[in-house]
Amino acid sequence: MNNKIEIIPAIDVIEGRCVRLAMGDYGKESRYTFDPLELALKYQDMGLKKLHLVDLEGAKGREPRNLKVLERIACGTSLFIEFGGGIKSLESARMVLSAGAGRVVAGSVAVTNPMLTSQLIEIYGPDKIVIGLDLYEEKIAINGWIDKTDSKIEDVISYYTAFNIKTIICTDISKDGMLSGPSAELYKTLSADYPDLDIIASGGVSSFSDIELLNSSGAKGVIVGKAFYDGLISEKEVKGWLENE
Repeated sequence: MNNKIEIIPAIDVIEGRCVRLAMGDYGKESRYTFDPLELALKYQDMGLKKLHLVDLEGAKGREPRNLKVLERIACGTSLFIEFGGGIKSLESARMVLSAGAGRVVAGSVAVTNPMLTSQLIEIYGPDKIVIGLDLYEEKIAINGWIDKTDSKIEDVISYYTAFNIKTIICTDISKDGMLSGPSAELYKTLSADYPDLDIIASGGVSSFSDIELLNSSGAKGVIVGKAFYDGLISEKEVKGWLENE
């Protein structure tokens, strides 16, 4: 049985283009020349199985804005795609799943509208809905990380465990896009406190050694964005990791 942490590459899009933000700041956007589908195919060729696709326009808006990118990747690859950004209604979730996503990330809506999120879980099942919680100085941020709340992560997770949710993505915003190393202690604590949940780490990965560090934290997966974009993690390292599973 494989107990290694799963590497999940991320593609963030604005207007159909690959971008990365620094600490969730839309004013600190780095644009890349990669075509999203070509990049997804590159990840597939590495042997990776999942893709974390984020619609940054949808995240700070009311609905997904980059469904065509999702459709292209879903049709052009065999990757299992989890899609986040703009999932704020039953209809938006339906649209995303119909466009080819394997599951959707309930981020802001999980905090602002738990009734709707619980409906999504009941309609589509806990395998299709992931709770995405974004932390900044221990506070949950919503709406594309623009607004900070007073909600505690423990309270939100405890609420959704009653609905048999299986996966939590936790992003440390202060680390995201900064290549400053992940918050390993945060994921170690969450994994110990919620052993029945798959905790997915996100934010700060700058090298393969960071992935190895998170592998010992108890997290089941790690989302990697900028480190792949900037070539700080190589195809050789990924393939070597997968071959030794």
